[in-house]
Amino acid sequence: MAKLKIRGKDLKRLGYPQGPAIGMAINVAHENFKKEKKDEVLVMLKEVLDNHEEFVGHEVFGRIVKSLQSKRSNKPNEIKLTESAIDYKTYGLMGIEKGAIDQMDVAARLPVSVQAALMPDAHHGYGLPIGGVLATKNSVIPYGVGMDIGCRMCLTFYDLKPVFLAKNKSKLKDILIENTASGFDVQSVKGDDPVLERSEFKEIPLVKTLQNKAWNQLGSSGSGNHFVEFGIVEILDDNNEFGVAVEGYLAILSHSGSRGLGANIARHYTKVAMEKCPLPKEAKHLAWLDLGSEEGQEYWLAMTLAGDYASACHNNIHDRLSKALGETPIARVENHHNFAWKEKQGDGTEIIVHRKGATPAGKGVLGVIPGSMVHPGFIVRGKGNPLSINSASHGAGRQMSRTKAKNSTTVHELKKVLKEHQVELIGGGLDEAPLAYKDINRVMGFQKDLVEVVGTFMPKIVRMNR
Repeated sequence: MAKLKIRGKDLKRLGYPQGPAIGMAINVAHENFKKEKKDEVLVMLKEVLDNHEEFVGHEVFGRIVKSLQSKRSNKPNEIKLTESAIDYKTYGLMGIEKGAIDQMDVAARLPVSVQAALMPDAHHGYGLPIGGVLATKNSVIPYGVGMDIGCRMCLTFYDLKPVFLAKNKSKLKDILIENTASGFDVQSVKGDDPVLERSEFKEIPLVKTLQNKAWNQLGSSGSGNHFVEFGIVEILDDNNEFGVAVEGYLAILSHSGSRGLGANIARHYTKVAMEKCPLPKEAKHLAWLDLGSEEGQEYWLAMTLAGDYASACHNNIHDRLSKALGETPIARVENHHNFAWKEKQGDGTEIIVHRKGATPAGKGVLGVIPGSMVHPGFIVRGKGNPLSINSASHGAGRQMSRTKAKNSTTVHELKKVLKEHQVELIGGGLDEAPLAYKDINRVMGFQKDLVEVVGTFMPKIVRMNR
C-alpha cells in the first residue's frame, strides 16, 4: 500500500485557512492514519473542520481544533453596517452618477459615521466617491482620504497685467518647460525643503523607506489631471483679502499632490485598516483605524507629513517660476483636498472630516476651484455651511472615464478647442480633454450656498503630464 501523502493544497481545497492548522492537520494525519486511504482521511479532516466544536479535547483531533481556534480567534469578526444610512445633503444631484451616490450611501452606513455630504462634482472612486465628505468619530479612513494625500491647488499672481502674457507667450512657455516636470523623470527640477528633515522620516518605519523617493520628487507634479499653468486672474470683489484693485493679473495655477510618498502611505495603511477592520464587500475600502490605536496615530502623522510635503512641492514650483519671471508675488492662495481634519461640530464635539476631492469652505476660508484646460477656475471664499460640513467641490468633476474620453474625441478636435479658447497645451492627452469634465459654471451654480466668488482664473499656457 502506498504511503499516505496529505499536502497543504489538499487541505486548502477542503477550506482549511492558511496558517498553523494546515501543518497540524498534516502531522496528525501522517502520525495516525498513514495506512489509511487518502480520500478517507480527507473526509475525516473535513469533518473536523466543519464541526470542530465536537472535537475539542479529542485524543487525536484535539490538536487540529486548537490550531483552528487559535487562527480564528486572531481574525476579527466582520463589522456590520448599520441598517439605515445617516441623512446627508447632496448638491447637484441630477448631475451625479449613480455609482457615486451608491458609494456615499454605503459610507453613510458605517458605524463610525456621524455626518456626510456629497459635492456637485462627485463621481465614482474607491472607498468614498470623489467629491465625498464624511465625518467620523475618533477614527480615520485611509481610503476616505485617498491615494494622493494632500493633493491641492496653489495660485500665485503678480503685478503684471494680461497684456504681459499676450506679448510674452513664447517666453512663458519656455519658463514652464524649463522649470516644471511631472511623472517619473523629475531630476531636472529637484529642490530642497525643511519638510525632508521632519522627524517622521526617522520615527515611522514605512516613511523612513520613502525619504529618498520624496527627495527625488520634491518640486514636481504628478501625472493624470495634475498641471502647472500660466493664466489670467480677474479679481471681482472690491473687498478682496489681497488688497488689490478689481482688474486682471498674470497668474500661475498648479494642481498636484504628495507623489510617491502619499501613494505608498495610502496603500500601506489601507491594508492595515482592512486587516484590523473587516467590512462587508461593498464597504471594504472604507476600513478605518481608531485614532486611539498605534496604527491610527501613526497614519495620522504620516498623512500630515504627506500633506505638508505636497504643499512644499507647490511652493517649490511657484518660487522657482517666480524667480524665472523675476517677479515677486502679490498674493498666493492654497488649499488642499484628499485629507482628514479634526474639526468641531456645533455642540463642540470633535469629529474627523474626510474630504476626498472636496475643498475646505469654512467661513472666510479662501480656496481655488478649477475648471478644465479651457474653462475658468474660481477663487472662492467659504460660507461655512454646516450642511456641507464646511466643504465645496474641488473642481468641475469628471463626467467621462479616461477611456471614454479618449474614445470620444480626436487630437484634431482637441487642437480645435484649444485654438478657439486661445490656450496652448504642453503635454496632456485626450483623457484630459475638456469634454471629459462637467460644466464648471453649472457646478458653481449648485454651490452658491457654500462659497462666494472672489475672482476667476482663465488658463492660457497649460503644462500636463510631460
